[in-house]
Amino acid sequence: MLHRRTVGDVMTEEVVTLRPDASFHEVAALLDANDIAAAPVVDEDGAPIGVVSASDVLRHETGMPDPRGPDGDDEHAWGKARARTAGALMSSPVHTARADWTIPRAARELRRRHVKQLPVVDDNGLLTGIVSRSDLLDAFIRPDVEIRSEVEQDVLGRILGLDEGTIAVEVREGAVTLRGQVPEPRLGPVMVGLCQGVDGVVDVDARLVTARAR
Repeated sequence: MLHRRTVGDVMTEEVVTLRPDASFHEVAALLDANDIAAAPVVDEDGAPIGVVSASDVLRHETGMPDPRGPDGDDEHAWGKARARTAGALMSSPVHTARADWTIPRAARELRRRHVKQLPVVDDNGLLTGIVSRSDLLDAFIRPDVEIRSEVEQDVLGRILGLDEGTIAVEVREGAVTLRGQVPEPRLGPVMVGLCQGVDGVVDVDARLVTARAR
């Protein structure tokens, strides 16, 4: 099997967090000092109970709720706009991810929840990291030389058992080109499918011939 990178491979483990009783000024200062867009709010055990974002801080400064947000202009939204602590300002319940999630699963969750980052929790619900959109994008933007190495060593060598040099591999901007001879026709589609499963591959062009076709 190919090693598919997971949330645990790309997440940030050293997470800047807030306690519910942190003041509004502490929240704003922490986000600014660490140049981050949001921070999880955790309880005394280290379990995330909400998230405070820079947007929450800006809305607080205007004194007005976001009419396009999930709370519209109801009393909860007005309460957040007047909040004095992280616990009152945060968005809750918090949506989380797990370290063993695949990159596509985490990306789908970000999109479904309309958020830019997800706190990552363990089996006990305690915070172990945070994963953002940019973290997930980095998983797909891999150097061509890294993709080529994985195709040659893992796909062609370890999984398919082909001798080194049997198939020539070229990678340009994530597009993989395969050239060479395969021992039987059914191996071609299998090879293409495995290459498509490599993180960072955007296309596979198989220019292969079989021994019996020559």
